[in-house]
Amino acid sequence: MSDRKIKDYAFISLKGMAMGAADVVPGVSGGTIAFITGIYEELVNTISNVDFSLIKTWKAEGFKAMWNQLNASFLLALILGIGVSVLSLMKLMTYLLDTFPIQVWSFFFGLVLASVWYIAKQIPNWRLVYIVALIISALGAYALTTLTPVGEITSLPYLFLCGALAICAMILPGISGAFILVLLGAYKQIIDAVSDLNFKVISVVGLGAIFGLLSFSRLLKWLFNKFEYLTLSILTGFVFGSLNKIWPWKNTLQTEIIHDKEIIIKQESVLPASFDGDPQFMYAVGLAFLGFILILLLEKWSSKTT
Repeated sequence: MSDRKIKDYAFISLKGMAMGAADVVPGVSGGTIAFITGIYEELVNTISNVDFSLIKTWKAEGFKAMWNQLNASFLLALILGIGVSVLSLMKLMTYLLDTFPIQVWSFFFGLVLASVWYIAKQIPNWRLVYIVALIISALGAYALTTLTPVGEITSLPYLFLCGALAICAMILPGISGAFILVLLGAYKQIIDAVSDLNFKVISVVGLGAIFGLLSFSRLLKWLFNKFEYLTLSILTGFVFGSLNKIWPWKNTLQTEIIHDKEIIIKQESVLPASFDGDPQFMYAVGLAFLGFILILLLEKWSSKTT
């Protein structure tokens, strides 16, 4: 949007920081935050517009015309915010999740629960087909959170597919890309590849991510243009069903050691009374309420800055 000022791009960077903060938490999607802050459809449309026509525009009309066609100022501001947030919050979020898991998950549970309400209210009239779509997508998302991860697979085409699916999850409100990699059995290998600078694996996964991002964003753009309310109802159900992934009280069923650190692979959601430890119920309820209220504040702030 060419009429934006520096202040507007600063706000976009702040929204990017919120997305980055969500992406560093396993089980929370930055796409959910993008939707809450009112930039989701613009993000999808911008990514879907990346094609060879940009090169033609550059040759015919110059770099500035290509930059505007790409909506590159928006992308740059958003990526800057995401990068700053990920780099600055990674260690902090790791510490908080290790030290105060119930409190952190309770806060995010309230945040995502409010997101369900926020996305659902974008549909003015709930028809039967929208309700059915919500129920089916919610059940599908819930089933996804209960799957047992497959064993590690080293095939390069499979890793390409993992990269494509993981990046799709990152821009889809609901479940995080990291969780998808765990389910597909590629999480450990990709982490090892980054740690060991295995550029062969990194490049294959990266190409898969680029392919998935460009193709999936086009699908989402088409769905929003042709079936906006149906798409919103599916997204509402998907986010609602994914709440199981961030339920605060879980008993661990399966773990794996990755880089000398114990990584939780499979957990079972339980009621606070059945939790294997101190449920810290009052703290959890208070933080979930705080997360819910934060979404209401973000909605009001977003409506003033978009």
